[in-house]
Amino acid sequence: MAVTGCSQCIKYMLFFFNFVFWLAGGVILGVALWLRHDNQTSTLLMIQFQDQQAPNTFYISVYILIAVGVLMMFVGFLGCYGAIQESQCLLGTFFTCLVILFACEVAAGIWGFMNRETISKELINFYDSAYVKGVDPVDSPTKQAAVKVLQLFHSTLTCCGKGDDANLFDAAVLCPGAPPVDPLVSTSCHLKLKDLFTEKQYVIGLAAMVIAVIMIFEMIFTMVLCCAVRNAAPAY
Repeated sequence: MAVTGCSQCIKYMLFFFNFVFWLAGGVILGVALWLRHDNQTSTLLMIQFQDQQAPNTFYISVYILIAVGVLMMFVGFLGCYGAIQESQCLLGTFFTCLVILFACEVAAGIWGFMNRETISKELINFYDSAYVKGVDPVDSPTKQAAVKVLQLFHSTLTCCGKGDDANLFDAAVLCPGAPPVDPLVSTSCHLKLKDLFTEKQYVIGLAAMVIAVIMIFEMIFTMVLCCAVRNAAPAY
């Protein structure tokens, strides 16, 4: 027996929220793919120096986001179909998936908050390791490799040095094409790296908050509709 009255209103509201959830999954997937293939990020995280790859911890959160986007689209479709069919089995499965996704999102949020500065710190340390070799007065193959790494950092981030290196830093060599300014007042690469990943973390955090709010409403509507379907079922 089909639900009626307020329960029917809940049914269509749940369908609407599930459709929004499905669309949000597509948006999350698109944002994750954009973060994965962003020119600045990809260029920096593909740098190698002395057989050492640049830290790619940032990609862990991006891959998680891709998986979440795919799961959201699947779960959203499941919820839409379950709401229209008024199936207790599908609604129960949908509710279970929502709880699991919500728990995973909370866990990922806690991990991200605790490691919010790890990504930029790892890349800054990688930059500094190349920097030490790049400003070495003794010419060597290692120095030449370090200079190329620094030049790639500087051209990608439009920065020049760490900001406190006037006596050591040769801007003409390590920042080709940059205007002849005092390195002490030039843009610090440390700050640029922090700003780059902080901005992207804000995007991920905002997306996670929107998803969490939608999921909470969906869990409430799913439970209400599931109870309404059960009460509307004919007794034998």
